[in-house]
Amino acid sequence: MTVFDPPGLKIRSEKLTSSTLEEGFWERDDARDIAREMASLQARIDKIEKVEREFEELETLADMLSDAEDVELQAEFYERAERLENDMASERLYVLLDEEYDISNAVVTVHAGAGGLDSQDWCEMLFRMYARWAESRGFETLILDELKDQEAGIKSVTFEVKGDFAYGYLKGEQGVHRLVRISPFDSAHRRHTSFSSVEVLPILPDSVEIEIRPEDLRMDTFRSSGAGGQHVNMTDSAVRITHIPTGIIVSCQVERSQHMNRAIAMQVLRSRLFERTIRERRDQIESLQGEKRAIAWGSQIRSYTLQPFQLIKDHRSGAEIGDVYSVLDGDLDRLIMAYLRFAKTGRTVGSTGSDTAED
Repeated sequence: MTVFDPPGLKIRSEKLTSSTLEEGFWERDDARDIAREMASLQARIDKIEKVEREFEELETLADMLSDAEDVELQAEFYERAERLENDMASERLYVLLDEEYDISNAVVTVHAGAGGLDSQDWCEMLFRMYARWAESRGFETLILDELKDQEAGIKSVTFEVKGDFAYGYLKGEQGVHRLVRISPFDSAHRRHTSFSSVEVLPILPDSVEIEIRPEDLRMDTFRSSGAGGQHVNMTDSAVRITHIPTGIIVSCQVERSQHMNRAIAMQVLRSRLFERTIRERRDQIESLQGEKRAIAWGSQIRSYTLQPFQLIKDHRSGAEIGDVYSVLDGDLDRLIMAYLRFAKTGRTVGSTGSDTAED
């Protein structure tokens, strides 16, 4: 089943609907995940059926125009045809979002690399870029953990992006991002190169089983950071969980309740353990096949150059965009589309100018 497979979507929707009629369904751990998937499937089905109906009506209008010249009817035809074309263009991306967890919410972590204040400022710029992109799509962004620097920028931030296909959209952002600019922290106004790494994980449905033994966990509590004044947290509600066998550490301080912070941290830990398992399997297969991949801090996936010229280049898809500041302000769709096409087809974008990430 794919997102543009109406029969498959309907079969899946009917199957899920039938499961909700079973006795004790709403007591199941995955009931909420199933209800969410049903709503998303119905939205996809409704959208496809709307496009099909509009296409049929346009065919009827075209037949009417071939028999008689009607200026008003002709204007209506071209207006509706253009609107349908725009609707189909906006839906085209979903063809590329057919992997198992693409529909899930995403957990994104941005870490500042070596480079002091410049890298910390770059880390904050990336977070703002993703937050603005999410806002433009009507998605919700929730900061789970943030480590600010007293002087400038942030050292790391973990946040959840809530919305249909959030993980599918953002999964290609994982990797090292490089910024080249005149440093605002250098009194000599020299050009600096900064790095930040981005990690993207899906929020897993409750039905996905990840074994986590209580004895493998160490939980520490601390006081959440805040704005101060009447909003300061006077209790140790923030939670840090260490998975001892792997050394994975997750923190959450978004809620005032220690219990809620622990639940969210455990959710993120499940995603990170899942991603680690998948990565280990992939590395094992590639080792058996004799394949080698460069996994290094210098192997950036994308470069953002502000000086001596302005250009963003994705080193995987080949997409280039000259309007750097619009991207940094959240206009990521062209880069996202270019990467998803590359990941699906292996074809890179031609380098012909600032519009190379366009259709």
